[in-house]
Amino acid sequence: MHALLLGSRNPGKVKEITNILEDSGWLLCLLSAFDDVQSPEENGETYADNAILKARAYAVATGLFALADDSGLEVAALAGAPGVFSARYAGESASDADRRELLLSELAKTGSKDRSARFVAVVAIAGPDGKVLNVSEGICEGTITLTPRGYGGFGYDPLFIPHGYDQTFAELPENIKNRISHRALALIKTSEFLKSFPS
Repeated sequence: MHALLLGSRNPGKVKEITNILEDSGWLLCLLSAFDDVQSPEENGETYADNAILKARAYAVATGLFALADDSGLEVAALAGAPGVFSARYAGESASDADRRELLLSELAKTGSKDRSARFVAVVAIAGPDGKVLNVSEGICEGTITLTPRGYGGFGYDPLFIPHGYDQTFAELPENIKNRISHRALALIKTSEFLKSFPS
């Protein structure tokens, strides 16, 4: 059985990834087991750039196959912002709540009635030699709420209502979110790749 390092220290994200990949036939390893491995600087111009950069760095540092993702929220009225800067939108040390607050205030400043937005996720897998083996993308369209709602999920989840639902990602049951979210869609494709990988 191959081992796959999950290249994230975000507990919410690790839980989501584990839920979807647990039946992939791979042994999932946590980054928390490698205290000395540094997280690379995310200076790519796209989600794919950042996901690949992280997967390669973690794979080479640990000698394992490694998975990493990058994702962001793109708000139409903000010309696609925060986008690739979603995690750093309110500054490096800002909390999820700080980022949500900034997003809502920036959206209010535009005076736009357009609340449409989409979440985009890219998941990359690299081999121990740093070679990129697979890149998968997932997109989930929806709208932004006027105020945060719900206590599940993480990041911008309390602000985002996916099309076809009237609850935010933070209000939806985990089993539904793990079927329709941007990261879920990218991970489902990743799981198919992992299952087809020669043992």
